[in-house]
Amino acid sequence: MKTLTAAPSRPWAAALALGALLAPALGLAQDTPVPDKGDTAWMMTSTVLVILMTIPGLALFYAGMVRSKNVLSLLMQVFMTFCLISLLWAIYGYSLAFTNGNDFIGGFDRVFLQGLTTSSVAATFSKGVYLPEFTWFIFQLTFAAITPCLIVGAFAERIKFSAVLLFVTLWFTFAYLPMAHMVWWWAGPDAYTDAAAGAAAAETAGFLFQKGALDFAGGTVVHINAGIAGLVGALMIGKRIGYGTSAMPPHNVPMVMIGASLLWVGWFGFNVGSGLEANGFTSMVFANTILATAAAALAWSFAEWIHRGTPTMLGAASGAVAGLVAITPACGWVGPMGSIAIGILAGLLCLLAVVGLKSKLGYDDSLDVFGVHCVGGIVGALLTAVFCDPALGGTGVYDYVANAVAPYDMAAQFKAQLWGVLTALVWSGVVATVAFKLIDLTIGLRVPEEAEREGLDTVSHGERAYN
Repeated sequence: MKTLTAAPSRPWAAALALGALLAPALGLAQDTPVPDKGDTAWMMTSTVLVILMTIPGLALFYAGMVRSKNVLSLLMQVFMTFCLISLLWAIYGYSLAFTNGNDFIGGFDRVFLQGLTTSSVAATFSKGVYLPEFTWFIFQLTFAAITPCLIVGAFAERIKFSAVLLFVTLWFTFAYLPMAHMVWWWAGPDAYTDAAAGAAAAETAGFLFQKGALDFAGGTVVHINAGIAGLVGALMIGKRIGYGTSAMPPHNVPMVMIGASLLWVGWFGFNVGSGLEANGFTSMVFANTILATAAAALAWSFAEWIHRGTPTMLGAASGAVAGLVAITPACGWVGPMGSIAIGILAGLLCLLAVVGLKSKLGYDDSLDVFGVHCVGGIVGALLTAVFCDPALGGTGVYDYVANAVAPYDMAAQFKAQLWGVLTALVWSGVVATVAFKLIDLTIGLRVPEEAEREGLDTVSHGERAYN
């Protein structure tokens, strides 16, 4: 692993072609800054919205898509994963993701939240503007907690509950935290006072930040990261009994619709809160999140209508989630028309992955985590490079030394986005493979056949969703 002292020197223009990425470094000005109460209130609201999108949103969305004998198992897996990762985030996760360390992982300055007080602050994307560090800590806690929850849908209805908890612990530690640090860790805007200071600050940033990868709210860190881990799990655990020969329709489509709708509402905290301030830019991100999602839902539904003769509620809900996923990395970089284009392409390509790719390759990704989250995340991450271009209505990237938008190079930015996509696929894929193998060799991954036939609700949790 490369140390900071060994990092090569980089021209400041390239190092600063990163603009306002999601995660600020912790920073103190010479005069202790006073956080704006409006920004702080908005960030607290955004944090609650992200909790809403996980529990109950994601939990209901997933539970509605499984068979009635496995409803509670999905609710428990999402609910308890959220609780577990919340504690791990406080104990060591926050420190390893968002303190200075090396290119790939942070340090131990905030282990057990040591040094975190009500007066410590975190940088935003505007010079001289700060948030309370506690606000930043809890906002990022919700991102860390929802990401492993996404994975469990890929191998629903056949995995041991103990294996889920052990896997998410390992994967969170060795996949999520390094990816968060690599993409989102930087010195904050106030460090970029001149070219020399900017170059020095850039060399302390995460590996993918230094490469110039743009990820506004989690396309690589959350969705590609989780999606590829889900595919690995589906392949290593194997198919459900009866997959491909017995019908396995969603047991409660209204529950799916309610869950998807809660996800959409909560996603405004996820995306819009990632701007870290409440201003006109925040409103643009809000608009992009609505438009891309609506476009993707329509694209998926009309394509399904043409293909099978009827549009379905399950398809509309899945299309909406695909749009939310795809706009996540791009929402702060593209304009409204770019967001619509991203939504349409995401709806069509994710449908193709779910219907065509899965059928052709024959893997059992129960709730289409790979097809929606990984494929949607890749679509959004790569198209960020296209629609970020100011000539196409995008924001461009901000040069904090010149205090102006820098000249835009689409080809160079696309290369940087590829770095982010491929790193997430390889890093998470390898970690997931090792983690699943270790669990299989120790406590085992899969429930016995008779337990799977009976249903995980009664076998694993001693309860039934419906009597």
